[in-house]
Amino acid sequence: MAGTQGWQKWKWVLFFLLPSAAGLAVFVIYPIFSSLWYALHRWNLLTPPVYVGLANFGELMGDADFWNAVRYTLLMIALYLPAVFGLGLVLALYLNQQFRGKILARTVSFLPVVASWVVVSIIWKWLFNPAYGLINWGLGLAGIAGPAWLYEPTTAAIAIVLTSIWKDVGYIALLFLGGLQGISTTYYEAARIDGAGRGRIVRSITLPLLTPTMFFVLITLLINYFQMFEQVWLMPMPDSAADRQVEVIVTEVVQNAFSYGRMGYASAMSWALFLIIFVITFIQLRLQDRWVYYEAE
Repeated sequence: MAGTQGWQKWKWVLFFLLPSAAGLAVFVIYPIFSSLWYALHRWNLLTPPVYVGLANFGELMGDADFWNAVRYTLLMIALYLPAVFGLGLVLALYLNQQFRGKILARTVSFLPVVASWVVVSIIWKWLFNPAYGLINWGLGLAGIAGPAWLYEPTTAAIAIVLTSIWKDVGYIALLFLGGLQGISTTYYEAARIDGAGRGRIVRSITLPLLTPTMFFVLITLLINYFQMFEQVWLMPMPDSAADRQVEVIVTEVVQNAFSYGRMGYASAMSWALFLIIFVITFIQLRLQDRWVYYEAE
């Protein structure tokens, strides 16, 4: 047919790709390269950028606020990652069974995922309020004096992690559920014929065949939580010790860019965050062959 070969064919391919390619270039590729250019400059949004080379990166190495943000970022990841990973897996194993109300249970578990972080933060700030919040009220019924959750740095970090787990566990369970439903039932049937119990089936069949999903979940969690922002920005009480001390890398980027007018320094900090995520992801990819089992076709 005329117009389907050679240049005529590719002309129409390019025509239909152009809108998406233009959007990608303007909103993704250009900002990436411009941020690297600004990272080599000193710019306050009001005066022309001044080239400073690697000075922004050198200053970053001695910035106590940045390293404090790195410390809190790693602390929250260390608390968040095992909890949401384990709870998501347990919830997925439960939701994968046959029981009355399964659809309702799946829907309810996913509702926090679609809620706005602004709404979630307001609700959990009320729950963690030391004077009238339900969490300290419940602790009081058990004879435990609840802390001033969002006023102190350590307890605020824990409260932020608990809120993040509550919001994200449904999404992680959904990913695991997809992996569970991709496992062929013939493995389970053969194991039951051989007399394997439920625990042995989970250990010997379910978990090994779920390792590709586990690997994807692990990478996704690390990349996403290194970029946490909304909960840390919104939840600590204003002018409290937690508000002054609990910072993560992205909140430092935002403050330097838009509160202090240090756009070049904030760009350098963003690239430092990219390098941290890149190195950790690269290590994960290199180690995946040691524990990830891909089922043969």
